[in-house]
Amino acid sequence: MTARPPLPPFDEAAALRKVQAAEDAWNTRDPERVALAYTEDSVWRNRDEFITGRAQIVDFLTRKWAKERDYALRKALWDFRGNRIAVRFQYEWHDDAGQTWRSYGNELWEFTEQGLMSRREASINDVAIAADQRRILGPRPRSEHGAGLPVR
Repeated sequence: MTARPPLPPFDEAAALRKVQAAEDAWNTRDPERVALAYTEDSVWRNRDEFITGRAQIVDFLTRKWAKERDYALRKALWDFRGNRIAVRFQYEWHDDAGQTWRSYGNELWEFTEQGLMSRREASINDVAIAADQRRILGPRPRSEHGAGLPVR
């Protein structure tokens, strides 16, 4: 099994790197690439969906990014301990009808010794916004890595 550094147990610097790596990967919108960060039998709860394994992760992300057009994400470390990390995130996108959305959420992550995520639980709420209120337009520039997220 290939290791995905940083590896647990996480200190603050390692947890921040893990969160940024996840943000960077998800912003590629490449389901195959993103799925490689998870164990073969990774278990997810995403909103009201329950997903198990990389094949289902790829299917889920393919459907997600077909619906959520121009998806762009920001993640922020909330807390960490041992092999677990908690994050909060915001992402923006628009649907086929042209409505723009900002999605707010929290995730709980659990990792194997090899640094692969074995469990992901995500709670997410969508808020309709006007297109000109969009502030997340693409991958985060390196100069903004670690910047906080506003509540609104």
